[in-house]
Amino acid sequence: MIISECKNQEAWDNFLKSRRFRPFLQSWAMGEVYKDVGQQPIRLSIEDNKKIVGICQCIFVPARRGKHLTISYGPVFNENLQDKEKENALLLLEEKLRKVGKEEKCSFIRISPFIPNSSNQKFSNIEKPSPLHLIAEHIWYLPLKENDVWDVLNKIDTESNLISTDEILKNMRKNHRNLIRRARKEGVEIMASLNPMEDIKYFHSYNKETRKLQKCTPYTKKFFDSQVSHFSSRNECTLYLAKYNNEVIASSIHMHVFGETSYHHGASTSKYSKIPASYLLQFTAIEDALKREDDVYSFWGIAPEESKNHPFKGVTTFKKGFGGKLLKLKHCIDIPIKPSYKITRTFEYIRKWKRGF
Repeated sequence: MIISECKNQEAWDNFLKSRRFRPFLQSWAMGEVYKDVGQQPIRLSIEDNKKIVGICQCIFVPARRGKHLTISYGPVFNENLQDKEKENALLLLEEKLRKVGKEEKCSFIRISPFIPNSSNQKFSNIEKPSPLHLIAEHIWYLPLKENDVWDVLNKIDTESNLISTDEILKNMRKNHRNLIRRARKEGVEIMASLNPMEDIKYFHSYNKETRKLQKCTPYTKKFFDSQVSHFSSRNECTLYLAKYNNEVIASSIHMHVFGETSYHHGASTSKYSKIPASYLLQFTAIEDALKREDDVYSFWGIAPEESKNHPFKGVTTFKKGFGGKLLKLKHCIDIPIKPSYKITRTFEYIRKWKRGF
């Protein structure tokens, strides 16, 4: 096996889209988004007999609390690798990442893998559980086909029959079905923007309102603009707009990459808080995912069941009401590089306590 920096976008994305789990955060285009906001992507591929068997897109983060490398929902390996082969691949990867980290004067590497919590896979003998999560670790999702491709007990069968819209409605909470019907009755219209870079202004406006209510740490305007620009140009992102009385009252950014649709960002105005536009918006996005014959509709992160005061508690009730399943991922881990990591670790435990996670 050899590891090297990948320069071939087509080979990278072709490998990713043929996997069981195909997180768009590991896609080539997502690396370009991070590049636009000043965080350099480093794309590593592992090859065996000139065939890619694993990829890892890491991002250099020049944070004030300590420079570090982050790996969001990676690395991604060929499922057919034997345990010993994967072990060798991980050793190669750790060695390369530590070398890159030292060159960039990083104090640690943070890895948030997209693998089920039931997996016993270790990334390093010196790994430590991270004080904070990097991205969502409790994923609520709807399988859109009879064969749930995210269930590791099932074979990867992307030709499985689609689940019907009626079946999805049947499995929702009654309250959600009623609110979808009510939104339609009250004249709410859901549109997929034909000019997302112009219409994203509505999302930005309401996102300020939403983040204050949810007390969440926001992405920057530049990040949203770059994400929509890169992915919509590839027909892999939809900016939805919900209109009521000829006024846009809610908006969302949905990713649909490699057969997986993800509800990544949403925003709405409190001016029409009693109009259930968000329920119809989500259902419209689910219908569109079915039309594309996607395998999975991901609502992204929810609060852990054991957490009583989690900041995502309210949005969790909203997401789970559409029906679906929980996928618990392995917790984020850190690989220390420099002694200064201890300072960062202490700082982040304090931040975790303040945020209520």
